[in-house]
Amino acid sequence: MKKFVEPEITADIAQQEKQSSKSRASRQILTLLHRWAGLFLATFLFISGLTGAIISWDHELDEWLNPQLFERQSQGESLSPLVLADQFEASYPKILITWLPLSLEPDQNLGLGVSPRLDSNTGKAFDLDFNQVALDPVNGEVRGTRMWGEISLSREDFLPFLYKLHYSMHIPDAFGMELGILFMGILAIVWSIDCFIALWISFPHFQAWRKSFAFRWQQGGYKLNFDLHRSSGVWLWACLLLLAVTAISMNLKQEVMRPLVSVFSTLTPDPFAYRTPRPHDESIEPTITRHEIIQLASAEAQRRNWNIPLGGMFYQPEYGIYGVTFHEPGQDHANFGLGNSWLYFDGQDGAFLGDNIPGAGSMGDIFLQAQFPLHSGRILGLPGRILVSLLGVAVAILSVTGVVIWQRKRWARARNHNYYPSSSN
Repeated sequence: MKKFVEPEITADIAQQEKQSSKSRASRQILTLLHRWAGLFLATFLFISGLTGAIISWDHELDEWLNPQLFERQSQGESLSPLVLADQFEASYPKILITWLPLSLEPDQNLGLGVSPRLDSNTGKAFDLDFNQVALDPVNGEVRGTRMWGEISLSREDFLPFLYKLHYSMHIPDAFGMELGILFMGILAIVWSIDCFIALWISFPHFQAWRKSFAFRWQQGGYKLNFDLHRSSGVWLWACLLLLAVTAISMNLKQEVMRPLVSVFSTLTPDPFAYRTPRPHDESIEPTITRHEIIQLASAEAQRRNWNIPLGGMFYQPEYGIYGVTFHEPGQDHANFGLGNSWLYFDGQDGAFLGDNIPGAGSMGDIFLQAQFPLHSGRILGLPGRILVSLLGVAVAILSVTGVVIWQRKRWARARNHNYYPSSSN
């Protein structure tokens, strides 16, 4: 007897087959996107991953490699950082101090950030072959200089070289843009999108979800390489996405992240967001002194009932803005939480421009404050930095295993083509 099949059942089967076909096609497209995104990202993520694992400890390693720049050699009572800064600029009138610690640990030199002043005859900046200076805190003697971020593997330059490599690949500026920072920011956007694609294709069937978390350690070879790529990515997915998103914030804060966050939350005005930066060789000379800015900052801190001492100050010549931070001696790196408090002032008239207070402001403000502490792991202190170092190694491993998977499949397709060549009539 011929079996009778109801039309509705036949239609359901056809619909399921159609949906299955669409699902396979979608998966193939997503797999292709993940493959090419991964190949595009692999080299840069490998480098950024390994450098990120190292620069999580940049200050400690830099001090270990270059004690002459950081460790005090002389005996005696230290001079005030402001006095030392005034003496230095008086001795080198072509130099403008752009970073000045206002509190020092007893065994440390005074580390300054500097930039060239403008030549009144040409209107352009003087030539200067260094941007960091170490001063003896007792007598103001120059203990060493270096150009932070220079392409060099010398002891003095090694950690700054790695740090800049991490976020810009040392791609030179052009067309008035920091192309390296822009490029790595775009890579971070691609990486963020690819994180979601990778998660989707890691779970082809709900029934086989356990395989996406498993590692076939004993089988080794290609299977273990595949599991190291897929399963490691699944286990670490949230952390990898966090690194990718915070990398966008680090490189494209004003261009992408701040406008995006402002759609969902009101943001406190950022003085840097409302000013167009001047070219490096046409910077803005301050007309108000450091001493006056410190008086303004101290008065503002007193008005707010702050008991934290002044920790340091910068002057940003491209924007004409002073910044003053508050922290205890030795806490300038903000090894825990959302960082230190800042007050900002105009370099021409001393007008108060705004602040950045950790944990204060709207949800959007706090989200933006958390980006660097999250990316560096410092939000959790020492455990967070260890975690970020391990994640950096994991990113490098994921990059290598992904390329290995692509190469093995490429070889397999080539072998199949050789075994079964297409026939021509």
